[in-house]
Amino acid sequence: MEFYYHSRMGKAWQMAYHAILTGLEELRPAFPVPRLEMEELGQILFQLRLDHPEIFYVTGFSCRVHPAASTVEFLPQYLFDRGKIREHQRAMSARIAKLARPAMDKSEVEKERYIHDFICQNVRYDKLKKPYSHEILGPLGQGVSVCEGIAKAVKALCDALGLWCIVVISENNPDKGIRYRHAWNIVRIGGQYYHLDATFDNSLGGDGVIRYDYFNLDDKKIFRDHEPILTHAPACTQGDRFFYREQKLSFTKQEEVGRRALQAIRKKKPLVFHWRGGYLTRDVLGELVALLERAAQEKGLHAQVKVNWPQAVLQVSFVPQPPGSALTPQQANEGEDAPAPLDEPLPPL
Repeated sequence: MEFYYHSRMGKAWQMAYHAILTGLEELRPAFPVPRLEMEELGQILFQLRLDHPEIFYVTGFSCRVHPAASTVEFLPQYLFDRGKIREHQRAMSARIAKLARPAMDKSEVEKERYIHDFICQNVRYDKLKKPYSHEILGPLGQGVSVCEGIAKAVKALCDALGLWCIVVISENNPDKGIRYRHAWNIVRIGGQYYHLDATFDNSLGGDGVIRYDYFNLDDKKIFRDHEPILTHAPACTQGDRFFYREQKLSFTKQEEVGRRALQAIRKKKPLVFHWRGGYLTRDVLGELVALLERAAQEKGLHAQVKVNWPQAVLQVSFVPQPPGSALTPQQANEGEDAPAPLDEPLPPL
């Protein structure tokens, strides 16, 4: 298996990476690593844990330095005691194996969708942001998580299914009101790289609707509402596998929208679609909302529209009573509304 961040490091960092990984896998309380600056060791540990989501039990480290030595003593800080870590490791391995089993024979994009849908249907946002919610323990064990834990869980499941995947992290931006770093994934499908943000899709869905607004985006689209990535990442230049385009739910003409709205009404289902018939301006959006309302009224209903403006995706529900607001802007984020927790909780944390 390729470890992406390790492959980007120089020889000195790779040596430290291997020493730290070995020490952490053996749960040693202290071990020697090549002598580097603390900031460098911190970066190595940070990237190692993106490569290895199974290292879920480390919260930080300190070092003891001997002036004449060529190594430093690395002292990891563990989230649990040794026995509890081993218990959780066994539970996590069994959980991942069980989840991966039904998708083993699927195609690459089917595996990706299987993992994405599992997250959207089974994980809810952790308002308290417990330490384990930043790791695979949260989403895979307790059904709660924040973006970092979700991205690591996606990678762990991709690894189990042989699907190339990395975790990427963006910086915060207080000037835009973005207080925290954000994590998502880049996957490789058919030899091309795509962005996958299951956290943002999870925040938009609900009431039985799974959203795919951030499923296989290129760089241009993802950075409409994501900050730049902190570390190196492969360029995502193709938009051909974007979910709504592949599912023929990306419309360029208003007549297509009206026709699909009537189909959705007949099937008694909501309609989710992407607009690519030019810029989604306020005027164009107003025309689409009016068109959807006319289609609904033909069947004695009304259109309730939610819009993810940066990604030009609309979700339309057809309801019997006029909604309080015909149009509701959505802002994808980590979200706080989600389904019930998983049916197989791990041992108490």
